[in-house]
Amino acid sequence: MPMDANEIERRIKTALPDATIEIRDLAGDGDHYAATVISEAFRGKSRVQQHQLVYAALQGDMGGALHALALQTNVPD
Repeated sequence: MPMDANEIERRIKTALPDATIEIRDLAGDGDHYAATVISEAFRGKSRVQQHQLVYAALQGDMGGALHALALQTNVPD
């Protein structure tokens, strides 16, 4: 069963409580999403490390219940 946007946001917020998150369903199928995540936890980390924090928050469901996630990460202004 696909993961819905609310569950994606909930998991990211649990791991990164200060995060500002915007999630878009790219195909309307509940299986392909784009997410923008802004968090102070990303400061000083490479883009790869930032993405790894988000993927870790998804608890291994990336590629399974969550088929595709286009990810943009950044630190707050």
